[in-house]
Amino acid sequence: MAVTVRNIVKLINTYAPPHLAANWDNPGLQVGRLDKQVDKVLLALDVTQDVLEEAKKKDIDLIITHHPLIFKPLKRISTENPKEKFIYELIKNDIAVISAHTNLDICENGVNDVLADIIGLKNTKVLEKVQEERLFKLVVFVPKSHSSTVREAICDNGAGWIGNYSHCTYNIEGIGTFMPREGTNPFIGKTNELEKVEEVRIETIVRESDLNKVKEKMILAHPYEEVAYDIYPLNNKGKVYGFGKIGEIEKETDLLKFAEQVKEKLKCKNIKVFSKENVKVKRVALCSGSGADFIKKAYVMDADVYITGDVKSYEAQMALELGMAVIDANHYDTEKVILPVIKKYLEEEIGTNKINVLISENRLDDNAPFIIV
Repeated sequence: MAVTVRNIVKLINTYAPPHLAANWDNPGLQVGRLDKQVDKVLLALDVTQDVLEEAKKKDIDLIITHHPLIFKPLKRISTENPKEKFIYELIKNDIAVISAHTNLDICENGVNDVLADIIGLKNTKVLEKVQEERLFKLVVFVPKSHSSTVREAICDNGAGWIGNYSHCTYNIEGIGTFMPREGTNPFIGKTNELEKVEEVRIETIVRESDLNKVKEKMILAHPYEEVAYDIYPLNNKGKVYGFGKIGEIEKETDLLKFAEQVKEKLKCKNIKVFSKENVKVKRVALCSGSGADFIKKAYVMDADVYITGDVKSYEAQMALELGMAVIDANHYDTEKVILPVIKKYLEEEIGTNKINVLISENRLDDNAPFIIV
């Protein structure tokens, strides 16, 4: 079966759920047809003219970007305005564009998780909390003969996670009663006769993001025509999502030595270090892209140094006054780390025999389009 834009949108939404995006953001399909067949995908942080030319040259069907192409509503698409002309050219060449922005920043194994892993942070926590996922208790009653099948369907699709333990359920055996009425097609029993069945009450915990999928798979696996189940909202705390990460490196080191390590690990052309002295570094906070808004938060959480991009002079000065070092590792370099991860994800989910996923060769750093003299 051919892969379509719709299939890939679904995969990206599974990896980076749209409900995690900031309310000002615009992730998802930007340009193109959902039913378009996709053979070649190009990954990039932005759709620039260079990326578009690369896509045309390589016969790309779909471009997946981190930054959305469209942030504000368009009143028209003409060739008179540079932005509109750009979109017109994408449509003309039948190249679709989808984006995953702040939802990809804060999702599990998203940009900041990957960045923290590369830097070598341990025991990480969210820097700036944005959302806390709701949890639900799912209870279903199953004939004993099918309890294992239904339990597997529930847990294999995301239910039953408590911390790092999966497939957590509680099971109680009992007697279920029911009377099939006219027009029913019961799996067990006869019309208008009270039936008593040995059943198992299976209960487990489900994250809100998995609830619909788990319920769907549970019903498909259940033998009954009418499935008896309950869903209860819980006050238990679910997974916390937010911008940035804070954690510790394995061994305390000097700031300048640590900055060199960051530069090497991220393959930066250059970085900026803001500090009055070569302080010791152990506790590290970071936020991919433009994260200077969280400098104070990093300080409050006792970070020795904060890594981000696009740091302005007054923001660096504020950090210096607080007594916390800052490393500006560039907007681009702190975000490009996600591209190989998404490439691997799509290849594993779809298969390299069905799709060719490329990473754009136009890896602009923060200096572009400037010339350093």
